[in-house]
Amino acid sequence: MRSRTDFEAWTQARQARVEQVLDALLPPAGSSPARLHAAMRYAALSGGKRVRPLLAYAAGELTAAPEARVDRAAAAVELIHAYSLAHDDLPCMDDDVLRRGRATCHVAYDEATALLVGDALQSLAFQVLAQQPLAAHAATQLDMVHTLALAVGSRGMAGGQAIDLASTGAELTLPELENMHIHKTGELIRAAILLGARCGNPLPPAGSEALDRFSKCAGLAFQVVDDVLDAESDTDTLGKTAGKDARQNKPTYVTTLGLSQARGLAQGLRDDALAALDAFGGEAQRLRELIDFIVLRSR
Repeated sequence: MRSRTDFEAWTQARQARVEQVLDALLPPAGSSPARLHAAMRYAALSGGKRVRPLLAYAAGELTAAPEARVDRAAAAVELIHAYSLAHDDLPCMDDDVLRRGRATCHVAYDEATALLVGDALQSLAFQVLAQQPLAAHAATQLDMVHTLALAVGSRGMAGGQAIDLASTGAELTLPELENMHIHKTGELIRAAILLGARCGNPLPPAGSEALDRFSKCAGLAFQVVDDVLDAESDTDTLGKTAGKDARQNKPTYVTTLGLSQARGLAQGLRDDALAALDAFGGEAQRLRELIDFIVLRSR
């Protein structure tokens, strides 16, 4: 069994690695249009837990994927995540001024620039994913592009955000809440895991199904814990405005279930995720450690 210190060292090394990859892939800050490129770098660099890239690297280990391939899959998913944050924080969406302990993109620059930042980061993500061979077969890489596109669009993240906006002030049932967050949060986390795995050796059907079960549990668990932290933590700890969901009268796992049951749901999803990994051996250890990281985190 690897030690906690070993996992922390692995995490820090991959966080630093994807930061370097993103730095190299993003346009230089001084290149034209300079303000847009500077804002893209502001939105994508120097912040965040990098959970999605970490999951991609861990899934890549499961399938013995070359890290140079996973670098680009991890970066593509993180570029999508950065785009979503720039747009989610806009006044027409969640209207927030703090992200990762500093001003949100539209506050640091302006609303129009933040909108363009999201557009450009999304385009760059697909360029990164399609530009070089990342899988043994072209059909596999085409499927990776398809997976990410579905995760981002109206049947994924954008659709989940639309449901979220339409649900302000409403009371959702637990299945309705889960449907919203499967799309808004879960699909991109699932894509990170599947893309990382597909950079390596193909899994047998049973293995693919097990990894998909893990990814769905991990995606929901991440959002449940986010809702718990939003309710019981503070702004300095989170690096974003705490308690905002309650003030905006948004349905969350805490408002639907209460704190205790929401914590219990997160623990149950963790147990289900770990059970899905029983199909694998030591190669899935990083995924096991990451589901603990997701559920037990404090920010």
